[in-house]
Amino acid sequence: MSETPKFKVTVDNISIEVPAGTTILNAARMIGGEVAPPAMCYYSKLKDSGGKCRTCLVEVSKGSEKDPRPMPKLVASCRTTVMDGMEVKNITSEKVLDARKGIVEFLLLNHPLDCPVCDQAGECDLQNLSYEHGSEGTRYEFKRRTFEKEDIGPYISLHMTRCIMCFRCVYAADQLTDKREHGILERGDHAQISTMLNKALDHDFIGNVIDVCPVGALTDKTFRFKNRVWFTKPMDAHRDCSHPNCNGKVRLWMRGEEVFRVTARKDKWGEVEEFICNECRFHKKQTKDWVIEGPSLIARSSVISQGHYVGTNKSNVLINKVIGKEPRHMLNIHDVSDVNRLEIDLSKIEGPAHSNDFKPNK
Repeated sequence: MSETPKFKVTVDNISIEVPAGTTILNAARMIGGEVAPPAMCYYSKLKDSGGKCRTCLVEVSKGSEKDPRPMPKLVASCRTTVMDGMEVKNITSEKVLDARKGIVEFLLLNHPLDCPVCDQAGECDLQNLSYEHGSEGTRYEFKRRTFEKEDIGPYISLHMTRCIMCFRCVYAADQLTDKREHGILERGDHAQISTMLNKALDHDFIGNVIDVCPVGALTDKTFRFKNRVWFTKPMDAHRDCSHPNCNGKVRLWMRGEEVFRVTARKDKWGEVEEFICNECRFHKKQTKDWVIEGPSLIARSSVISQGHYVGTNKSNVLINKVIGKEPRHMLNIHDVSDVNRLEIDLSKIEGPAHSNDFKPNK
């Protein structure tokens, strides 16, 4: 059997070889850091996801070695496969940054300003996206669309007003359960996530739609309004689960000895590593139910890791490779300051430094 050929692709001036058939988004994720475009609808664990939100748009400045012409429009990196010799611009393209800013504005047109009360705050992909790529204000002057609250089941709270129609929850329910009970109703600006019958979402694995939702549209009823994620400490834990399709590996969100909620473990892209059952998620809220392995590895840039310095990992800094040279400092503060002199290491001065006893460390 022949091996899959390798294609060389360059993203933001960083080259990498990937198997043929790899999407631009996944190639960029192999490089990592800021080079990887954001994604609100694509989910690697869910088949056919992607192509809905357009936040992952990139500029293809060179199609391939055989056809070096640039693609005429920005393309969705989650749906476009690489070609040998392809060159892609993400954060190095003004077109991409401007388009992404407009896409964030569209996603926020009807989104309610309820971050202070939303349970997703602190781990919301839309919140992060708006801070990194959005505008300070809005030009929208019309009434935002709202939806009536409905009871869709015993475990999950649906707040449709926050939904950005990424379809992740629909794909998750379709692929993880044997009978999907919810989906997209209506069309156009009237489209919404809903069920035909109240209290219908009660499948053993339906709780996973909470983990795949990038915003606060689907939240855990057992955790609702109980605490903020940055006040809790994430701990990896496991148990011998009786469900044949659940391995029992979870993340506990604890405060002291109290377990406030249970979720599946997620990777650095915010995607579930392995889906878990409802029994682990909703019914095992005692520390005695779990074998606690230790603090979860959370990216240092996340608000969840603030104050939890054990087990944090710092994201790689790739800006030097992206711009192709070392950053040049425009001003050396030591040349213009009488206090911050270059030959003095402030951390090694004995005792507090005052104006009358400040001397260089020899």
